[in-house]
Amino acid sequence: MADNYDTYVSPLAERNATPEMCSIFSPNFKFRTWRKLWIALAEAERELGLDVSEEQIAEMRRFQDNINYDVAKEREAEVRHDVMAHVYAFGRQCPAAKPIIHLGATSCFVGDNTDLIILREAMRLLARRLAATIDLLGGFATRYKDLPCLGFTHFQPAQPTTVGKRACLWLQDFVMDLAELEYRVESLPFRGVKGTTGTQASFLELFGGDAEKVEQLDRIVTEKMGFDKRLTITGQTYTRKIDWQVLASVAGLAASASKMATDIRLLANMKEIEEPFEKKQIGSSAMAYKRNPMRCERICGLARFVIGNAQNAAHTAAAQWMERTLDDSSNRRLSLSEGFLAADGILNLCLSVAEGMVVYPNVVRAHLNRELPFMTTEAILMAAVQAGGDRQELHERIRTHSQEAARRVKEEGQANDLLDRLMADPAFAGIRDRIPDLADPQRFIGLAPQQVQRFIAEQVEPVRKRYAESLGQTAQLKV
Repeated sequence: MADNYDTYVSPLAERNATPEMCSIFSPNFKFRTWRKLWIALAEAERELGLDVSEEQIAEMRRFQDNINYDVAKEREAEVRHDVMAHVYAFGRQCPAAKPIIHLGATSCFVGDNTDLIILREAMRLLARRLAATIDLLGGFATRYKDLPCLGFTHFQPAQPTTVGKRACLWLQDFVMDLAELEYRVESLPFRGVKGTTGTQASFLELFGGDAEKVEQLDRIVTEKMGFDKRLTITGQTYTRKIDWQVLASVAGLAASASKMATDIRLLANMKEIEEPFEKKQIGSSAMAYKRNPMRCERICGLARFVIGNAQNAAHTAAAQWMERTLDDSSNRRLSLSEGFLAADGILNLCLSVAEGMVVYPNVVRAHLNRELPFMTTEAILMAAVQAGGDRQELHERIRTHSQEAARRVKEEGQANDLLDRLMADPAFAGIRDRIPDLADPQRFIGLAPQQVQRFIAEQVEPVRKRYAESLGQTAQLKV
């Protein structure tokens, strides 16, 4: 928490995102990566025959992580250019290397390539966090795979499902989100060493017109920075389409989390399922009895921000002029970092919910039993016909009893007595003893338990294997 209460502090960093994600978007990560890129460029230029000494590179390595921020800040105030300010600051620490720092490069060599490295690390962190959430929800789904509950379509009572099967609906979306994140990480390209407008003209000049060495330089630096793919074509910047693709994937994750959180909020109102509620937690300043689903509400609120932020990236991609314009810079400083910090906060909250979600089976059964008699009528009708009854007459009897039972429930607040009415009707005397068995909830859940088992085996277990070292994370819930 900030010590200075007179200045604005981003709630994304202070209240939601984890220290790990905040570190990825920190000045240290950014500017140390700039220096790594300058070192990689110098190493590659030396390997390809330019006049760069090992002593110069060694000097740069010594100060790679020891950034003289005061010098850079003072210089930027003078020149109004962040990259040149840091080139100057690095050169002050490395006088021998000063002549070759940033040799042939444009600002986007460090700026854009660092952004891609940051996006890759941020997506990897989200993937690990998401895998841990999938693992916990998978355990929840398995525990409750056989517990029948009332299904809903249009938020109206529908054919029963199970608590575990419903959790698999959330899980399926999350597994798809993880696959999307993994694809984005795997396919993310490096901008590489492309020069001022992407033509590599400055490097062609440095290497005396040797195009093959320019191509090798691009490849070597790409590999040194841990990428196996690089863009063939760039302007001054990498295409901002990449930012949109990444943030759209993050928005998809936010949508899945919001869907789950919304379901839990609705179920909490019905008192069937609740998110964790701590012993001293207060739900309302006025209504002391309340147990508000604040974690799920925060998930939904943050998700709206993340989903909208993907449109921000699309607008930025659409607004690029020719080889580049600079109106994207101030926007991207917000949209990239805050999009990921918010998504990290969402998954941290999802972990918190998944590791402590509470189910109330008796309430689940009570709600199901209130509606189940109506759903049982088709089975009762078929059994009574098979016992020798007239279908049309029996159908009319069921319709009449159902209407009266529904009236009692709606107008008088009484229990659903439809089954009692049918068992008392002489028309159903031949199957009276069978009616309770025909109304067994297990008859109405179909293959839900088996579907859960199959989904866990086919979709969740591979995630658990791929991310074994990331499982068992504990939520870092902040106020």
